[in-house]
Amino acid sequence: MIDQIIEFAGNHLLLVGAFAVLLVAIIVLENKKAGKGIGVQEATRLINRQGAVVVDLRSKQEFGAGHVLDAVNVPFSNLSSRLSELDKSKDKPVILVCKMGQHSRAGYKILADAGFADVRRLAGGMAEWNAASLPLVKG
Repeated sequence: MIDQIIEFAGNHLLLVGAFAVLLVAIIVLENKKAGKGIGVQEATRLINRQGAVVVDLRSKQEFGAGHVLDAVNVPFSNLSSRLSELDKSKDKPVILVCKMGQHSRAGYKILADAGFADVRRLAGGMAEWNAASLPLVKG
């Protein structure tokens, strides 16, 4: 099977090259739509030095099980209808956090369209935060 793929690629270099270019273009475009993903070190730096606001997009139950200190819980399903609660944070860095990083991608677009100047998303979500053994607040 691998031999057939290699033979096909060798016989159709232009087609394979066009596919590779399109694939890279799609990946780059999707990443731009999702906003800047940051790691846990950058997130803690923004929180401690620039007063970044952490918006936790998980459900109330997941939020209660453990969240970043001073995080604001706005479940993703309610984000559009609760934007007014975040208006005072429009000029501050905002870090979107969810379970694995998927909802924060969509949340980025909602906040960016609403005029938030500096929105970032925690790459890997709370799973990454937990993997780094960073502190959580429960309750």
